[in-house]
Amino acid sequence: MKIGEPLARKEDFRLLTGTGRFSDDFQLEGQVYAAMVRSPHAHARIRKISIENAKAALGVFTGADCAADGLAPIDHTPMPSTNFDMKLTAPAGRQLFYGPHFLLPTDKARHVGEAVAMVVARTQAEALDAAELVEIDYQPITGAAPVWDEVPDNVLIDTTFGDPEATERAFAAAAHVVRMDFHVPRVTACALEPRAALGDYRDGRYTLWAPSGGAVRQKRDLATVLGVDQGQVRVITADVGGNFGSRNRAYVEYGLVLWAARRLGRPVRFTASRAESLISDYQGRDLVMDIELALDAQGRFLALRASNVSNVGAHCVSLSPLSKGSGLITGPYHIPAATLRSRAVFSNTAPTNPYRSSGRPEITFALERLVDNAARELGFDRIELRRRNLVPPHAMPYRNAVGMTYDSGTYEANLDLALRLADWSGFPARRDGALRRGRRLGIGLASYVESSIGSPKERAEVSVLAEGRVRVVIGTQSSGQGHETSFAQVLSHLLSVPVEAVEIIVGDTDVVSAGGGSHSGRSMRHAATLFSIAAKALIEKAARLASFLFEAPAIFRDGRFRTGERSFDFLELAAAAERALLPKELQGALAVVANHEMHEPVFPNGCAICECEVDPQTGAVALTRYAAVDDVGRCINPLIVHGQTHGGIAQGVGQALGELCAADAAGQPLAGTLMDYALPRAADLPSFRCEIVEVLSPTNPFGIKAGGEGGTTPAPAAVANALVDALAEFGVRDIALPATAHAIWRAIHRR
Repeated sequence: MKIGEPLARKEDFRLLTGTGRFSDDFQLEGQVYAAMVRSPHAHARIRKISIENAKAALGVFTGADCAADGLAPIDHTPMPSTNFDMKLTAPAGRQLFYGPHFLLPTDKARHVGEAVAMVVARTQAEALDAAELVEIDYQPITGAAPVWDEVPDNVLIDTTFGDPEATERAFAAAAHVVRMDFHVPRVTACALEPRAALGDYRDGRYTLWAPSGGAVRQKRDLATVLGVDQGQVRVITADVGGNFGSRNRAYVEYGLVLWAARRLGRPVRFTASRAESLISDYQGRDLVMDIELALDAQGRFLALRASNVSNVGAHCVSLSPLSKGSGLITGPYHIPAATLRSRAVFSNTAPTNPYRSSGRPEITFALERLVDNAARELGFDRIELRRRNLVPPHAMPYRNAVGMTYDSGTYEANLDLALRLADWSGFPARRDGALRRGRRLGIGLASYVESSIGSPKERAEVSVLAEGRVRVVIGTQSSGQGHETSFAQVLSHLLSVPVEAVEIIVGDTDVVSAGGGSHSGRSMRHAATLFSIAAKALIEKAARLASFLFEAPAIFRDGRFRTGERSFDFLELAAAAERALLPKELQGALAVVANHEMHEPVFPNGCAICECEVDPQTGAVALTRYAAVDDVGRCINPLIVHGQTHGGIAQGVGQALGELCAADAAGQPLAGTLMDYALPRAADLPSFRCEIVEVLSPTNPFGIKAGGEGGTTPAPAAVANALVDALAEFGVRDIALPATAHAIWRAIHRR
């Protein structure tokens, strides 16, 4: 099997026939159930917790109990760690302060839905009933009180990037300046499998079963919380029913069920309800942005000036969205000078975390809306304005105005291909047809560039076994991306073994000793690099083994070890070695361990075009066409990449048209069920026209960039640009996200 072939996913039969292994599929004898008592207040002091009425429960645990047992806060290590990440800093004169994330608070509740106590009972129903009986005396905090006393203005990060002097000179000399303000609001992952955890403690070891984006990281973080050696903690993540970044960091419930299991001497299970997940999962986006663009008389971009404010919520779990967005502030355009002020602020809301395409959709939305608006205000054609300013291929590698260096890309060719896929030239006729039906048809586009960096270290152990299998242990694990197939496809290509012979083992820290997990589009790039290293070492070791068995020098050619007329493939060689009496130096020759550290980012890129129809009487929107072009570098499996693109588009469209973690002025969430939180459905989306572009990255052996997030990155901007185009005759210059039917109707009627 070669790379680049659309091989059907190996894992789908298991997942579609109900034989997957998700959190609730793991059951332990004698297990009991935990329920969380959650704060109804966005900000309140905890004066007293009374548990007398809940005495029938097996245990009621509070922050005071956690403190008495010396449980540490979760060390989220929010700052991105690779050499090329944008370096964020605290405001001048301050130390970095992230807001310690204890399993249960002792002083205050800092957002609605924060767990303030845990009840454990014999059944889930009994636990939920007992949780209702826990009485908490809150003292609500109103007004503009700081979330943390250590940060009185709530600003934990304040960093300026770029060249302010050059930017000011360019703006002073500009023929035109356009400016817009945006808020890309908060959304949540809504994983099909709600948050869950099963904890056990026996023989001095803790074991956790939980969905995660990286079991190795969870093991490390939980060992720190519990104050034990990492060898005393085992984390098992099997199949994961949705992630998108929301499960890459540990949750308080993970530590709580382990701790309670030790205290009670019984396994403890927690499964969140959908309502709990909607208010207490780590959420995404929530960026406020002011942005200005300076242009010359011919429409050349001269400089960009921007301010980003990222809402991290009550605890700083990750600064990756702010860092990644900061590095891509100029997008795919050549903008000679730029200045960006990037800030992160605490608020009395659930923490935010990297969410699919962490930080890039927000930046792309602001920049592409600004470019579209510049074309309308200044009389430029929106295609030609973009074409005039896109970074050309001959400029690669291209260092942008804030210091990020793009590896490769053909941005104008992507634009041209997207225009053909979308039949841009045929749009006027389709618009006229819609007008005759009383509808307004709009078309919008968005070019994008994103970065894929992620945790820099990864490890793989590859063994060719006598029974005819290739066993692979690796730390990056799937949460639905098809790794069992695509990883096997790479090794099949490198070792000339059947795909079905390759077994990928992930997610059990008693087997997987190291690895960065799945996030930031890193998985295939890291895995393929490791497999290239491992394959080279395996071939060298196997050639020596084959030479011993043949009693003549052997070479690896066309997938076989050959000498004269005799030859073995890898699987035949493993079987022959099993039967032979080998010298000590050749024993274990068909097993290698590969470690690699990769800091260089790659920069997937592309263009999306959306066409949508608006009913001006109701504001209802119907997407009629959607085209996407994505440069993913080397594409290992186009079937899987297209599937990722389709899902990513749906996610971005959902954010554009309906999804919103709304809250009122007092911090009360207004989206507590899926009746309130509007996920996109299949009927809301047209068939997509997608093309994969393969401009290889020079940073890794296969030239891989990433293919899991590009569908999401430009989608909100493309949809919004199409809507503003459709509504131009009504004087609509901008539309806030999400562009619901009600919001569009109000914009049309100026209400």
